[in-house]
Amino acid sequence: MGGCFSKPKPVEVKIEVVIPEKERSKEEMSPNGKASPLIYKVNGTARHYHLEEHPIASNPYHNPKDVVEASVCHVKDLENGQMREVDLGCGKALLIKESGEFHAVGHKCPHYGAPLVKGVLSKGRVRCPWHGACFNISTGDIEDFPGLDSLPRFQVKIEKEKVYIRASKQALQTQRRTKMMAKCISLSNYNLSSTNVLIIGAGAAGLVCAETLRQEGFSDRIVMCTMDRHLPYDRPKLSKSMDSHPEQIALRPKEFFCTYDIEVLTEMQVAAVDVKSKIAVFKDGFKMEYNKLLIATGNTPKTLSCKGKEMENVFNIRTPEDANRVVKLATSKNVVIVGASFLGMEVAAYLAERAHSVSLVELEHVPFKKFFGERVGRAVMKMFENNRVKFYMQTEVSELREQEGKLKEVVLKSGKVLRADVCVVGVGAVPATGFLKQSGINIDSKGFIVVNKMMQTNIPGVFAAGDAVTFPLALRNNKKVNVPHWQMAHMHGRIAALNMLAHGTEISTVPYLWTAMFGKSIRYAGHGEGFDDVVIQGDLDELKFVAFYTKSDEVVAVASMNYDPIVSKVAEVLAAGRTIRKRDVELFVRHGKYVQFGVLSVLDMRGWQEGQLPP
Repeated sequence: MGGCFSKPKPVEVKIEVVIPEKERSKEEMSPNGKASPLIYKVNGTARHYHLEEHPIASNPYHNPKDVVEASVCHVKDLENGQMREVDLGCGKALLIKESGEFHAVGHKCPHYGAPLVKGVLSKGRVRCPWHGACFNISTGDIEDFPGLDSLPRFQVKIEKEKVYIRASKQALQTQRRTKMMAKCISLSNYNLSSTNVLIIGAGAAGLVCAETLRQEGFSDRIVMCTMDRHLPYDRPKLSKSMDSHPEQIALRPKEFFCTYDIEVLTEMQVAAVDVKSKIAVFKDGFKMEYNKLLIATGNTPKTLSCKGKEMENVFNIRTPEDANRVVKLATSKNVVIVGASFLGMEVAAYLAERAHSVSLVELEHVPFKKFFGERVGRAVMKMFENNRVKFYMQTEVSELREQEGKLKEVVLKSGKVLRADVCVVGVGAVPATGFLKQSGINIDSKGFIVVNKMMQTNIPGVFAAGDAVTFPLALRNNKKVNVPHWQMAHMHGRIAALNMLAHGTEISTVPYLWTAMFGKSIRYAGHGEGFDDVVIQGDLDELKFVAFYTKSDEVVAVASMNYDPIVSKVAEVLAAGRTIRKRDVELFVRHGKYVQFGVLSVLDMRGWQEGQLPP
């Protein structure tokens, strides 16, 4: 049995709950207005936990030497709806003016460091221009993902028509803030085989669920289990930055899990779930009772079905070890990639400068045709060909041949034989839900777990999140969809956690994704499944364009290269429940005119530049 933490011995439970002051009154007051302890049920037994008193500090900066205060501008220098990066001498802040009030927060997105001044400001929040994370400008709190941390918030004061910012030097340097969380001083006195919350899967959905529970003051036992050997890590980097080591892409350090008592059992596979008894049965026979369950197992990569598929040097990229091994074996060698999926294309781009040759085999005639459309797909394909990637389209692999036990050739159904020292398979994935077939949890015909807007399954107390689910997407009139995006997994985890605590919160986020290839990034927002036309503005040959995906007369998704922050702007419009009409984007493309959507000039793309690219 693997695990990041040793199993506790039975002793007395001591719990300290640390909650932001603004939340304290809500949490401590019962319906009759009198102070009340927190109450959670563990395996049907009510437990009461009183919050320790924490006096409100009059000065949030405990060390005066760590504080800097500076005049950054005149009050008339910023108009409403404007943002400015300001330098306080030992670091920068983002100064924002909205509805006549000034706010100051960190200037970099905590996710990958994007400059938020180039993002989108709308109705009290700023959206990252690179990957779409959203932050409240009053509190700095993260409101949409990806990423885990919030922005630091700084004090603003006005004196003699000058704007001053008072900030912690440390916060200016780190540019991130972890929300306060509940924690258990000791997790003792628990039955080893029982937990209040069990999370199956340790990806983005599982981790955000655990963190959200702690942020909301939940102070009982949380156990995460994963088949992986590592703590949660940034999985998208496996194909974008293949030589990254596990510790470099870890979402949180080990100390974080210890501090907030989030137990992680690694190399542990759940074989079955008994929803009537509320018991998860592990592959090694160990059983764990739970009160609330989150299933966030993600997907399992598809494998080839041809002869030689089990041969050495044939890989699915699933772990950091897989990615590292491929890079090592591919250097100055011949690589064949099967499947022009996001993973396949990103791996091809990463290996193009390292390998002797990179060949890509795909059943369709254009990469990304179903997702980005044929014209964008051809532009991307041309970029790859200009970087020495050879495509073999409209064919499949019929055989993998070996020499002395190692991969030597990939034989295609077209008859072509490709030299290959390494083969990477990226032909899609299936939901990792086979262990639930006899559980009574509702699974659709494709193997996806069916959930409602609160990420609840048909079984009370059982939630599901991430790539393995279908859920009602508000953007598409609550159509049940599967959205296997990193950002969406974060939000699923948060919604599930809030509803474990009976908040009644429904999911309403706009899907947002990105891919990076040869130093270029494609941003995408919305859900374009079933689009019937693509309206393109810009130059596909120059890879500077925005593509609007339409269904009937409505824009359902947008993609761009070198047109930031258009995708984040459209995401804000869609998040507000507004509709962008096909005729409006056509009007701009044909005549250079743009249309106002509320506070956002969505189609005013004059002068936009991408600037620094994210890693």
